[in-house]
Amino acid sequence: MKFVEERIEDLPDRCQLISVEPKQAGARLEEAKIIVSVGKGLRKKENVQVAFKLANLVKGAVGASRAVVDVRWLSHDHQVGLSGKTVKPRIYIAAGISGAVQHLAGMQTSEIVVAINKDRYAPIFKVADIGIVADAYWVLSELVNRLERENDENR
Repeated sequence: MKFVEERIEDLPDRCQLISVEPKQAGARLEEAKIIVSVGKGLRKKENVQVAFKLANLVKGAVGASRAVVDVRWLSHDHQVGLSGKTVKPRIYIAAGISGAVQHLAGMQTSEIVVAINKDRYAPIFKVADIGIVADAYWVLSELVNRLERENDENR
C-alpha cells in the first residue's frame, strides 16, 4: 500500500459545511402547565431572556412564533404552531405575537390565553381570554420584577 502525502489546501471540497444549533433549555413545551411564548414584538434577540426569567419563576416553558425561530432568536424545539408543536397548557402567554393562523393552530386549546401586544388589532386578541395592549418586553419585565420582589419578601 502506497500513501501519498497531500496538503489540505490542495484537497477538493468533499463535504458541505452545515450549522448545528444546540437545543436550548426550557423547551419542554408538551408537558408545561404555563408557557411564555414570544414573537418578534420583543424587538431583539437579547429581550427573549426576560421570557426565560418569567418561565423559570412560574416553573413554565418558553415557546416561540415561527418568525422568532426563522431569525434564530430561539431554536425550532421552542416553536408553537402548525410547523412546530401543538400545546395545551393551563396558561399560554403570547408576548409580542401577532396571532397568525399557523401559530393559533398550535395553541388554541390552551385553557387561558393572555395576549400582550401593542397593536390593539392583532389577531391574537380574538382568541385571548385576557388582552394587554402594551409593549410586550415591558410587561414581561414588570411581571419578572414583581414576582422576584414577592419571592424576596416571602423568604
